[in-house]
Amino acid sequence: MKKQPEQQRATATFERILEVAAQTLADVGIDRLSTNLVCQRAGLSPPALYRYFPNKYALLNELGRRLMQHQNELIPHWITREVLAGSAQGLQVALEGLLLDTFRATRATIAGVWITRALRAVPALAEVRLESHAQVTGAQAALLREVYPQASADELRLVSRVTVELLYAAVEMLFDEPPLDTRAVAQIVSTMVASYLGRLQGAAATGEPAAAAAPARRARKSSR
Repeated sequence: MKKQPEQQRATATFERILEVAAQTLADVGIDRLSTNLVCQRAGLSPPALYRYFPNKYALLNELGRRLMQHQNELIPHWITREVLAGSAQGLQVALEGLLLDTFRATRATIAGVWITRALRAVPALAEVRLESHAQVTGAQAALLREVYPQASADELRLVSRVTVELLYAAVEMLFDEPPLDTRAVAQIVSTMVASYLGRLQGAAATGEPAAAAAPARRARKSSR
């Protein structure tokens, strides 16, 4: 964006532009979206729009940031210190709920599906997605460090990063392949991620990295 609105009237115009841009995107898709079309639908002159958004990618940038912020706000409702310190089954239920909530929130957002696709497909918007994922990764890694202070910080950050990518990739897949069973996908992904909690718990008892804990346990069993 070129600038943020400072006065109430400017804020109203700013929000009107984004509202119309989202609806236009939902109606015509990414390729046909243009600033001229948004101006026509919003009843605004091009200079009024260009004051804030120099091109359609600036519009998509702001819509993407808002969608990802909305998605990220769902995380603390499901993933807490108590959940991470609890059982793998409890974490599985929480992750499943988070994935389903993220899917529903995205679907309920005007042009949410198109915005999600744009964040993945348009190189100019990659920073929006990666920046958001980095913020969530950092927050979740910090939460894991509270629960597993003896674990490697690098390992916990990697676990968090992979988890974030898996959850968002699953949501994108559900939109790209509508026939898929939404709950079944959520159950599979949450089970895969939650299984690592057992490794972290085992590593806490042995002092080994979680990635090595399972092979080490198998080696000890086979040597008996």
